[in-house]
Amino acid sequence: MNTTHSIDVQAAVPLVLGRQSPKASYQQTDLSALANYLLLLMLRNVTSDGYVIEDPADPGQYSAPGCVIAAPSFPANTPGVDQDYVYNWVRDGAITAMEIAAAGLPPTPGGGVATLMEYVTFAQLCQTNAHPTLGHACFTVAGQRRPWTEQNDGPAIQTVAILRAYGQLDAPTQAIAKQVIETNVSYLLGVYREATTNLWEEHEGLSFFARSVQLRCFQEVVANGYGIVVPAETPAAIAWLENALQDHWNGSYYVSMLKPGAGAGISAIAAELGYDPNIDIVLASMYGAVPATDTRLLASAARLRSQWADIGSEALYPVNAADQARGIGPLMGRYPGDLYDGDVVYPVRGGHPWALCTCNFAELYFRLANGIDRAQTVPFDNLSEAFFAQVGVTSAISASDAAAALRSARDAMLRAVVYHSDHYELSEQFDGTTGYEKSVRNLTWSYASFLSAVRARTTQSPLFSKATGKPVRRAGARQ
Repeated sequence: MNTTHSIDVQAAVPLVLGRQSPKASYQQTDLSALANYLLLLMLRNVTSDGYVIEDPADPGQYSAPGCVIAAPSFPANTPGVDQDYVYNWVRDGAITAMEIAAAGLPPTPGGGVATLMEYVTFAQLCQTNAHPTLGHACFTVAGQRRPWTEQNDGPAIQTVAILRAYGQLDAPTQAIAKQVIETNVSYLLGVYREATTNLWEEHEGLSFFARSVQLRCFQEVVANGYGIVVPAETPAAIAWLENALQDHWNGSYYVSMLKPGAGAGISAIAAELGYDPNIDIVLASMYGAVPATDTRLLASAARLRSQWADIGSEALYPVNAADQARGIGPLMGRYPGDLYDGDVVYPVRGGHPWALCTCNFAELYFRLANGIDRAQTVPFDNLSEAFFAQVGVTSAISASDAAAALRSARDAMLRAVVYHSDHYELSEQFDGTTGYEKSVRNLTWSYASFLSAVRARTTQSPLFSKATGKPVRRAGARQ
């Protein structure tokens, strides 16, 4: 299968690329037009039978079609960075596939979008090679198992991605997709009550993020109209996970990890791990089943923004203070005790802001704004009050004005990502003091999170016309 996107690249690249530096144009950049270009940057990390890469850790071993590498980062060719990201993480690949499905790429003459069909066949290859469990998280570019951890959010989010892509697959690939989904669901029904390695691959326990994406997976499988088998025990699993998510509430925020056997609201877990408030609670809403209108989620999100953006906070990123004067930001990190920075030099306690964390937080603003528009009411209570206060929303404001304030806050965050990008290329992180990009370059998930946030702004419409393969031009010169 030869992957051909048939995209008008000239039309996809925004005119601002001709300027010397993106820092001169962050306020004028059309975010929707820029998303067209970032899609192309993201697709550079997706292999096909016409775009093959060699495994830098295993010379002579080449990629199979449909592999999504996390980033083209390998220590030997990335001075100062000690991370090898030339692997396929199940979670990252699925998040990328959702954005490819949402983009509306034109189908091949034989039917189906080639990139998505190759993604599904590669998913099946990895599923076949998964060991010791189907939750194995990381594979080589050839689809072979890489020694790594078991992460039970992977099969769940992969299932969601394949369901999103299903209508863009040809009949033979749909048959494969059914097999992959049904195998994933069977596995998940056996492990959803168990501990797993968490999103950031640092602790094992009962993960809020994993539980949320497992819940979304089961909900979407139950609702599927493709003839995919729904096991009889699925509704009971949904009810159990809905209740289990509430156990993570400690009275102030959602705790990201609990010990197996822990009861409801065990706040000591957060203090023990130094792990909360954690951005993976927001990611659990973007990729899982936690609604943006959940005021407990908003209380957790308010603490996240406060710790990294409030003047006087011990965890303040200095770059956010500088960006405030520019009318952009703030940039968001992972959690307050973060030590990972991807570099071989000295780690900084508290870490650095990440592009994907910032984009996902920005998307939360827009999903919430969209929910307010639909309901014509603001989910304002004592839990969400601090969250709304950060964007100038009070209990007296109208629903339409509240939604407008949230959308403005989203744009400020995305424009900070644009401002600190390297000519629009997105790394994993930004330096918390200087704002310059650092760590792994061209992180696939960074691009995917930006695309998802832009789709939230444009009510999930495709970036490309299925009829012409050209970028969709939306009303309004600036977004």
